[in-house]
Amino acid sequence: MANQGYAKYVTLLFCSLLLISGSYAVTNPDEELLPPAQEDPPDPNKAILVTDDTFVCLKKMHPVRGFFVGNLLDRLDDTVAAAMQPEGAPYPPGSIVQLIPAEAMIKHHKGWSAKTNDWEFFELDISEEGSKIKVRGTTRVKNKFGGNCFECHQKAKPQWDFICEKGHGCDPLPIPGFFIRSIQRNDPRCNDEFVKPPEPEIDRKL
Repeated sequence: MANQGYAKYVTLLFCSLLLISGSYAVTNPDEELLPPAQEDPPDPNKAILVTDDTFVCLKKMHPVRGFFVGNLLDRLDDTVAAAMQPEGAPYPPGSIVQLIPAEAMIKHHKGWSAKTNDWEFFELDISEEGSKIKVRGTTRVKNKFGGNCFECHQKAKPQWDFICEKGHGCDPLPIPGFFIRSIQRNDPRCNDEFVKPPEPEIDRKL
């Protein structure tokens, strides 16, 4: 009985890994991109251009503790500095933050969306061919499990600029850190390149 229970547990983890990572996501090639999921339309004049090609293999991003960062405006040093600030700091425009391959958040220019502090949330379909934006927006984006990104991230204390880590005020992740690291290592966009997960162990959602 114990062996059967363990086998079911391993199977559940494996299936969840495929679901979260998007490696085996089944999508309709004729499906139109869902409209932006948000309550208040952001200011288009403050937007940063984001396309499917914006999202890359995690190996090409900068690891910071339990997550990965980048910057679309060539301000990576500023993004890393904000992430490393022990007392918290606002992230600069262009910042992209990812915990797992299939979810991301990007910081637009100041004034784009006051409600989300200029962050936009993304759910992605990922495969060996690359990334495809499935859902994007501010307050109504949900992940594959139905969780609302904004509702989670708004719980972060103001000094952390919507970034959730241990002690930032967000709810804990429903899955263990070793499982998150496995998802990170198995990013299908990396063409078998090894992705070294950042340390320490992850226990909060980004």
